[in-house]
Amino acid sequence: MTEAQDEAGVFRALADPTRRQILEDLRGGELAAGEIASRFAISAPSISRHLGVLKGAGLVTERREGNRVLYTLAQDRLATSVGRFLSAVCPEQIVLRHTTWRAGARSEGS
Repeated sequence: MTEAQDEAGVFRALADPTRRQILEDLRGGELAAGEIASRFAISAPSISRHLGVLKGAGLVTERREGNRVLYTLAQDRLATSVGRFLSAVCPEQIVLRHTTWRAGARSEGS
């Protein structure tokens, strides 16, 4: 699989609002599949499919603890994928952001 295909999976996973909400919920740390499912008004099998897509895209990891499956955000995967895309599509924005930050820091220190 090429890097572009790999990152396409990340963007496909992000296309769904339920999956984006799951990622936001995982910001606070590890959650069991049942805890995640209880936050949504959709069936547990649907949540399981969403978690499978997120896992397939490399955005979450899972581990088993007894009969529970616990999910965690994959370290840096989202930021790296989106950052690469932004760098390729609008590299000047990164330069502008750094310039703006530096200019802001200078004016605050003055």
